[in-house]
Amino acid sequence: MTSRISRIFSTILLVAATGSARADFTDGKLPDGTYHCEVYLLGMFLSLGDITIKGNVYSGPVTFGTARQGYNYQMDANGEITWLGPLGGYTTGGNSISLTQATLDGQTSPSFDIIMKQPDGAFTASTCTKR
Repeated sequence: MTSRISRIFSTILLVAATGSARADFTDGKLPDGTYHCEVYLLGMFLSLGDITIKGNVYSGPVTFGTARQGYNYQMDANGEITWLGPLGGYTTGGNSISLTQATLDGQTSPSFDIIMKQPDGAFTASTCTKR
């Protein structure tokens, strides 16, 4: 009887531990990896480079080669990301980040959408999906 109770309890602990290992917004970070960024423009997808995430540090976007430096980012409980450093063309030439929203639903690859405000006031959306 004790052996059976022990097995049931072990199984419950295993299931609980496995379930909590899944990344979600409460972790405050995206899953580590390389995220390929694209924008849909003029009827086609254009590559904007790759952003690499490791812990609470990001680098990129990079189209060729490797990024020179990593910067911190923060993600709140709603999945909104704040970049604490430059973000390539998203933050140069008068461009700025309006919003970055993560999607970690478990059904698809983790991703985030970046809404960029251009100097003329127009907005452009791009999606970065984990490879």
